Amino acid sequence: MDALQIGRYIQKMRKSAGMTQKELAERLNVSFQAVSKWENGDTLPDTALLLPLCDVLGTTADRLLLGGTFAARDRRLMRVEDVAEGFRCMERIGQLFGENSTFFTGMVEGINENMNIDLLGYLKDPKTREVLYAEVLIQGILKGRSVDMDEIEASFENKKMVETIRRYANKAKEE
Repeated sequence: MDALQIGRYIQKMRKSAGMTQKELAERLNVSFQAVSKWENGDTLPDTALLLPLCDVLGTTADRLLLGGTFAARDRRLMRVEDVAEGFRCMERIGQLFGENSTFFTGMVEGINENMNIDLLGYLKDPKTREVLYAEVLIQGILKGRSVDMDEIEASFENKKMVETIRRYANKAKEE
């Protein structure tokens, strides 16, 4: 945590809410000097004040503690059902736009070229569909997302896939 970055974010949010340091302090039952110290990066708000401060400033705790960035969002949980739904949506594009539409063929060709696969062929076979799911989950893990290994074990028939995902998830936890 960068106290100065957090302080600047508190100041920015306070000003955008049209409040003075004194007004923010009164709403939180602290001194205006405490608010000044936060904004200068000299101290951080007490943890007991974190949620009330976020409410007053109209922000979230993770965003406040990251000084206004959304980086914590990358840690969100990836669910197998969401990955499966993503692929169902891709297939639905072919149904809605037509399998010969430029949008659908462009999407499929782009994926085929980038991943060196036959996307539509993979989607037709349950075993290769599972490989696609695993690839998406692993790519997410590499980008900082997390998975629930109990869900992975329950969702995948291929136990080698489960172990591969587990290795990536464990490695990410170590970093």
